[in-house]
Amino acid sequence: MYLLYSAATVVFFALTWPYFLYLSFRYGKYVVNLPQRLGVLPDALNRACRPSIWLHAVSVGEVLTARALAGELKAQYPHLALFVSATTETGQQIARRQLPMADGVFYFPIDLTLIIRRVIDRIRPVAFLMMETEIWPNLLRECHRRGIRTAVVNGRISARSYPRYRLIRPLFSRVLRLVDLFCAQGGESRGRLIDLGAPSDRVVVTGSLKFDSLDAPGGRAAGPEEARVLACFRGAERRPVIVAGSTFPGEDEALLRTFARVRRHEPDALLVLAPRRPERFAEVEALAENAGFRTARRTALAADEALRADVVVLDTMGELAHVYQLATAVFVGGSLVDMGGHNILEPAVHGKAIVFGPYMQNFTEIADTFLGAEAAVRVTSAAELDAALGSLLSDEPRRRSLGAAARAIVEANRGAKARTLAAIAPLLPAPGTGAADTGPSASGRTA
Repeated sequence: MYLLYSAATVVFFALTWPYFLYLSFRYGKYVVNLPQRLGVLPDALNRACRPSIWLHAVSVGEVLTARALAGELKAQYPHLALFVSATTETGQQIARRQLPMADGVFYFPIDLTLIIRRVIDRIRPVAFLMMETEIWPNLLRECHRRGIRTAVVNGRISARSYPRYRLIRPLFSRVLRLVDLFCAQGGESRGRLIDLGAPSDRVVVTGSLKFDSLDAPGGRAAGPEEARVLACFRGAERRPVIVAGSTFPGEDEALLRTFARVRRHEPDALLVLAPRRPERFAEVEALAENAGFRTARRTALAADEALRADVVVLDTMGELAHVYQLATAVFVGGSLVDMGGHNILEPAVHGKAIVFGPYMQNFTEIADTFLGAEAAVRVTSAAELDAALGSLLSDEPRRRSLGAAARAIVEANRGAKARTLAAIAPLLPAPGTGAADTGPSASGRTA
C-alpha cells in the first residue's frame, strides 16, 4: 500500500509541476520554500538537537486554532522544543506572527519516506500532533516505526470528505490504526472516524478548540498589531460597516451589488472585502473600482487619517479578526458559493450579527448550533443576501439580539483546550523525564 501511495505522490507532483512552476513565476510561490518541502530545513532549526513536540497546522484557520494549544504546550513541557509546520504560505506567515512561543516554523514536507526521515532526524519529535484531520501515511508510518507518539487534535471528518474517505476505507483504516489518539470535535466526527477504521478506544470527544483560541473582548488590552490595524480605520466606528471575510469569486460581485443598494439608504456605509486568497487582492480591488466605488487597499491606508474610501480591500493576512470589531454586520465567505464556508466564531466573539450562505459543510455542527440559537442568519441566494444585510443595518435591536446570542455560544463552548491537554498528556514525557521514557522504543511497534 505504502509503495503504491508513494508512487502516486511522485506521479502527482510530476504532473502538477508545470502548474506550480507557473505559480512560482506569477506570484513568487513555492520556489523559496521548495527546499523545506524536500526536507532541507534551515541550519538554525534545532541546532541544539533538543527533543521536541511537532505541531502541524495546514493553513490560516488551523494555525489560528493552534493558538489554543501552543502556549500551554510550551508552558507545560518546557524541556521540549516546540516546532510548528504549515502547508501554505499564508499559514506560514500567520504562524510566525501568532505563535511566537514556537522554537521554529517550517513548511510541511512532501510525504515521501526519505524526506520525512530527514525532517524527523532534524527536529527529533517525541510527539506529532495534527490539527483537524491531516492524515499522511508515510509520516505516520515512520513515526510509528520510531516510537513517536501521534495524535489528531481538534479532529473532524466533514460531510463532504466522509464519502470520499469511505471509498478508500480498507486502505485508510490501516493508516488510522497508526495514530495513538484522536481528539474529535464532536460525536458525529467521532462516529465517522470509528466507521473509517480508527480504534474506538483511541477516539475521544474533546470539543472544538476554535472556541478556546478566541480572546474574550475586554479581557486584554489591544496589542500593538491590533491597535495599528484599527488606527487605519479612523472614523469607521461612526459609519455602518459591512465586513465580508474570506470571500471567493462570485461572492465579491454579489456583495458589491448589495452594497450599491445599501448605499441608497446608508450613503456613508463602508464595505470591507477580505478575499480568501492573496492572489485575488488586485482582482477584487478592480471589481470595486469598476462598480464606481472609491476603493483603497488596507495597506495603503494611513494610520490616524480619516477613512474616505467606500470599499476597503483587506490585502493583508491575519488582520481580519481585528477588523471584525468594526463591523455593523458580517458576511462569512465561502458560503454563498460552494466552498464549504469559513469560521464564524471570530465575529461571534465580538458579538456581531452574522450572515452566511447555504454552503457551510466545513462548519456544519457550529453553523447548526448558531441557527438553532438564533445567533446567525442563513441566506440561500444573492437576493436574500440583499434583504438580510439591508435589514440588519437598519434594525439595531435585531443586530444586538443576534450578536448577544453568538457571543453566548462562544463562551458556553470553551473548555476544549483543557480536555485536549489532558487527553494528550499520556503521550508526552513529564517534565524532568527523558523522551525515551514515553511510549514504545524507537525500535518499532506493530500496527
